[in-house]
Amino acid sequence: MRLVTSTIVTCAVAISLAAVGHAQDFEHVEVQKLANGLHYADGPIWSYEGFLIFSDAPVDRMHKWIAGTGDTEAGMQPGGAYGRTFDTDGRLYTCEFRERRITRVDKKGKVDVIAARFEGKRLNAPNDIVVRRDGHVYFTDPAFGSQDDKKDLDFYGVYHVTPKGELEAIGRWKTRPNGIALAPNGRTLYVSDSDRRNIHAFDLDGKGVASNDRVVIENIAGVPDGLRTDVDGNLYVASKAIYAYSTPASGKAKLLGSVPLAEPATNLAFGDPDLETLYVTTRTGVYRVRLGVKGALPY
Repeated sequence: MRLVTSTIVTCAVAISLAAVGHAQDFEHVEVQKLANGLHYADGPIWSYEGFLIFSDAPVDRMHKWIAGTGDTEAGMQPGGAYGRTFDTDGRLYTCEFRERRITRVDKKGKVDVIAARFEGKRLNAPNDIVVRRDGHVYFTDPAFGSQDDKKDLDFYGVYHVTPKGELEAIGRWKTRPNGIALAPNGRTLYVSDSDRRNIHAFDLDGKGVASNDRVVIENIAGVPDGLRTDVDGNLYVASKAIYAYSTPASGKAKLLGSVPLAEPATNLAFGDPDLETLYVTTRTGVYRVRLGVKGALPY
């Protein structure tokens, strides 16, 4: 990998964030390139300790990006790490697509396997994950490329793990779920469908039970992947570009605009101490976009 200093590119952006609530109107944002030469970057998450974590998944490398220091390798993370998140106790959850499981690591380094099998069969290839503040875990389990040839289950799943460790499939799809995110109030779960290029929403009750699976956004350009929400409930989709949609949970989602990138995005995360910067992974790089919109914590 070739380390890079932050390269700033000013991009014309067709997005008016006055509609997003907390930001002013603008026509341009600065897109900083933080790292390049990666094999396939994914799993960005902003750490409690003030830095970005992301994966170079095919070679099992974990990276850190620290302001003023830049991108550094932070050690091996075997298993094929894709999506990851924290819970309110600071424990790190990771989708290990190659090991076909979900792991959780506490602050002392203790590793627990949260999910690996369903109905007696191995999971396909866990891809992305989110944890609600009360401990309910939701993750996607598609299978892409050679993963599809090895799958044991006859569907692609969206799963719920209760705080007691009970695993249930809340979606048994024939198409492949990918990115996943929660609305700020924790009552709506969003899931991207990479095959049909749309976004689903589920209602979640106080006990974490999911219902009313429906499509809320259609015809997304590119292949929708990772998802994030801001504090106003607007949804950001990693795809051919970064697309912002107004509050899909209201049933009146509309495209607010897009942030173009040099290559398709794989995932994204809000970060910086004020959570007003969007960090974006692509196949070979990592970018930083200062939006001035406060992201909702994904945990």
